Amino acid sequence: MRLLLLRHGQTHGNVAGALDTAPPGLELTGLGHRQADAAAEVLHTEPIEAVYVSSARRTHQTAAPLAKRLGLSPVELPGLREISAGDFEMGSDEESVHGYLTTIASWIHGDPSVRMPGGETGAEFLWRYDHAVAQVLHARHDCAVIVSHGAAIRTWTALRSADADPHHATSYPLRNTGLIALDGDPDGGWKLSDWHSDPIGGHLLEDETAPDPTGR
Repeated sequence: MRLLLLRHGQTHGNVAGALDTAPPGLELTGLGHRQADAAAEVLHTEPIEAVYVSSARRTHQTAAPLAKRLGLSPVELPGLREISAGDFEMGSDEESVHGYLTTIASWIHGDPSVRMPGGETGAEFLWRYDHAVAQVLHARHDCAVIVSHGAAIRTWTALRSADADPHHATSYPLRNTGLIALDGDPDGGWKLSDWHSDPIGGHLLEDETAPDPTGR
């Protein structure tokens, strides 16, 4: 099976540099909607059989143009939501962002028992994200798109793809409408086929001025 893990378009939280992780979350900016339209233009020729989204409104808004082009209805799986920021929720200060990112880095580098202050452990995140992906696999698609979140996609890929480099996952960004492609399954293993850090619609859709903490 091929999984296309697409990060949502730019939100007002990304622009403010805020850790906006609790559903339903903030909406897409005008640029975010253009990114979503451009992503649909790129992906609609792929043999996609289903589109899945989290419980955050930004994933629904990002998926809408692609789903319309494909004649599909997005399926919501709450387990695909962003890694909870816990006590750091909506923080944009250096201490909050550093605490969030270093906790996630500890999971990626081998200690999923660490708890995000006021939030989930790495093991708890993996359990609910694995469960959501298992629901996608149970539907027996050959190719599906999961519209999810920057930190969640990078962390799950780093911990579930046999050939993913943890350093890559903690050092390379996944900007709004960036895409990671995986081939395989949980039993045989997931192979990392592509890590497209930039918006798949083209570099002109990047916003280098946005702090965007969950994308880096």
